[in-house]
Amino acid sequence: MRAPAGPPRPRASRTTEERRAHGHRHPATTPTAASPGDREGPQVRRAPARRQSPPVRRPARGFDAYLVGFHPAKDSPDMQMEAHHYCKVVDDDLIQCVLFDGNTSEANLIGIEYIVSESLFDTLPEEERSYWHPHNYEILSGQLIAPGLPAFAEQRLMAELVNSYGKTWHTWHTGRHDTGGGHPLPLGDPMLMWSFNRDGESDPDLASDRARVLGLDPDATRERRRRAARPSASSTRRRRPRVRVLRHDPDPRGAGGRARARS
Repeated sequence: MRAPAGPPRPRASRTTEERRAHGHRHPATTPTAASPGDREGPQVRRAPARRQSPPVRRPARGFDAYLVGFHPAKDSPDMQMEAHHYCKVVDDDLIQCVLFDGNTSEANLIGIEYIVSESLFDTLPEEERSYWHPHNYEILSGQLIAPGLPAFAEQRLMAELVNSYGKTWHTWHTGRHDTGGGHPLPLGDPMLMWSFNRDGESDPDLASDRARVLGLDPDATRERRRRAARPSASSTRRRRPRVRVLRHDPDPRGAGGRARARS
């Protein structure tokens, strides 16, 4: 599957009203020029890229699978946020993802996630397994989505992710799109994140806010997922999704824009 063009870089002159009209999330507080971490920004952006011979493949190349889900902290389940995953398929049993708090050029890098198949998870030591969360409820409830993919392609992708597990660390809590909060910089220890595994665990405002901005129908998605995939204890173990299924970029015209900045 050929990846559609990625979202255009927001115009610097766009007003708050224009940003909202285009589905972009306007931050509650915009960092000032004196905000920590801003001082070296302009110099870094102006630095010319050094030519290398021979050319090398950059590590970030291939992180073009786009998923959006919700993450609660394992030890503080009331700390919940929306997470935008940009993932790369390593092989049939492993995917690695970088996590952002939005899907625009203003988004902040907030963590990482590794996704493994059930067969690989079964080989892990018992103590190690306590770091890995299951994905089945996220998939069947419609919490995990792939914006920009046609419904049939998203359905196929989610079927492949059934019975997988994730190990997720957040290094920067930037807050939520609907309520704000968060820290101006990555502070403290990394936090082990978890998944929701039954109805009533997640704040319903998370899903309703995302649905409003991205133009989703959560009830229809949930029903479609439950009809297509009904895993059980005796279900056949599934292998990892193929690269051709996953690779895509969010279409800003159909997926909406999510922008966050340091508060």
